[in-house]
Amino acid sequence: MLTATELSDKFDVSIRTIYRDVQKLIEAGVPVVTLEGRGYTLMDGYTVAPVQFTEKEANALITAQHLVSKSNDSSFVANFEEALTKIKSVFRSSILEKSEMLNEKIYVFGKRSENISSNALSEIQLAATNFNFLEINYRKLDNSAPSFRKVEPYMLLYSDNKWILMAWCHLRMDYRAFRVDRILHFKILPEKFEDRKFDPKTYYRANPYNPKRE
Repeated sequence: MLTATELSDKFDVSIRTIYRDVQKLIEAGVPVVTLEGRGYTLMDGYTVAPVQFTEKEANALITAQHLVSKSNDSSFVANFEEALTKIKSVFRSSILEKSEMLNEKIYVFGKRSENISSNALSEIQLAATNFNFLEINYRKLDNSAPSFRKVEPYMLLYSDNKWILMAWCHLRMDYRAFRVDRILHFKILPEKFEDRKFDPKTYYRANPYNPKRE
């Protein structure tokens, strides 16, 4: 049996999130037992049905693995590989055998137009979903000296094998597009920013030919 505080510490979420998720489990029919002052537990004998993947679903994951491997961000590739290893552990033996066979039957052609890689995507994703300010040292397209920026990360775009961060730049006082592979150093700040409700459709209608890239 665990209390809400213990669960929030274990999973690094707020107690409010624990209360919300427990309520969702109860509404979904999961027999959560609540003992006031002691915490939560599951009814004796209750087990969760094992996750079952069809062969097509497994094939989709194997195909995605090959596409992800061509990304120029090593953090993204590494996290996907770790996640897929965990997912494969619940494949039925017959599905696992077929997926390994398919893995040998797929090859993705393509080369990077520039020999530039990054290792920041996974951290930037966390900053964007948790509304944390980012400090970055950024090398512009003209290869001038790197510039320091404080930004609010809002959206990640993928185009021509490059990840693009759309963010509010406090130097320019406007939205700017930053290539992730040109971020030399970065730091996620504990300070939170207020959501400006960035709307990509509205932005690109206003800037159809000039997305204000740095």
